[in-house]
Amino acid sequence: MSKISKRLLSIDLPRDRSAFLWGPRKVGKTYWLGRHCQDAILIDLLKTDVFAEYASRPSLLRERYKDHSGLVVIDEIQMLPELLNEIHWMIENTAVNFLMTGSSARKLRRAHANLLGGRAWRFTMCPLAYPEITGFDIESIMISGLLPSHLLSSDPLSDLRAYTGDYLQQEIASEAAVRSLPVFAGFLRACALSSGQLLNYANVAREAGVSAKVVRSYFEILEDTLLGFTLPAWRRSEKRRLIGAGKFYLFDVGLCNYLARRTPQSGTPEFGQAFEHYILMELRAYRAYRNPELDIAYWRTSTGIEVDFILGNMDVAIEVKSSARVHEKHTSGLRALMGDTPVRRAIVVCQESEPRKTDSGIEVLPWRNFLEQLWADEIV
Repeated sequence: MSKISKRLLSIDLPRDRSAFLWGPRKVGKTYWLGRHCQDAILIDLLKTDVFAEYASRPSLLRERYKDHSGLVVIDEIQMLPELLNEIHWMIENTAVNFLMTGSSARKLRRAHANLLGGRAWRFTMCPLAYPEITGFDIESIMISGLLPSHLLSSDPLSDLRAYTGDYLQQEIASEAAVRSLPVFAGFLRACALSSGQLLNYANVAREAGVSAKVVRSYFEILEDTLLGFTLPAWRRSEKRRLIGAGKFYLFDVGLCNYLARRTPQSGTPEFGQAFEHYILMELRAYRAYRNPELDIAYWRTSTGIEVDFILGNMDVAIEVKSSARVHEKHTSGLRALMGDTPVRRAIVVCQESEPRKTDSGIEVLPWRNFLEQLWADEIV
């Protein structure tokens, strides 16, 4: 059975610096704060009475803590953007520093909130990553996903159902961002079914039964509320015409599979899609915790030749295959890329039992070996 070990997120703020900590709901931010900020003042805006107090009088923050010397934590800052003006003043004029968590940038953007103009560092908490889990079971994770409470649950499907409902009610309905929740729920399923494919608003609109303009706004909602992201296309090539459209992914593989109503089993195409999605989640977690400047993209030509992930400036090219045996056809995209541009390292991540290298210099790595190397800083 899977268990959670120490989280990888590390925030070591100097006394003269403040920070934002972003991450989707239930990713573990509040739990992390309870373990690492025990001596800080905590203002939890999810508590109704606390929210009401500061909503009616934001200046209370300054009046109460302007003489405090130390850290003040504000949980779910997007619920009350007006506090950021007070925080700005206190950063400039007092000895207080702040750690502000958030699960949605939407309200802050819509309110034209003061984002402190570079006075606060930015950190991100991701769903659970490989080093944070003991008893790792890849097939179970395709169902439960990697939110802590879902991974540990005896009934992850019920938890995913509740999470989806809570999200629709709290993040969408509360912001009046959509006119019809059933229509948005239909969009979510269409989005999950197209996860990892080239972003095409017209196709998703057809599946969801709304206009392409509405679909575009829905994708923006998912990105603003940290429930989805776009993987950009690699665009620099002197020899080939490349595809420029991004690929959209939901932030958690379990949530994606639940919304798409699929239960991936090893050996099926659905498992292959989910396996690729999971490896991307690990790459994004690695970037968040170890290498914030790392670029992640995909490479695809206009004729359909593709490589799943490009890291850095062609430092590493990665093809993900869920096969237990990698054949020559599985490396065709990497070989085409290597013929087009210099690549420092080309890797196929797969389910073979032992690592090896092909005659063309492509490394074939079992997924556990790949992840162990990744988190040991040996891939990038």
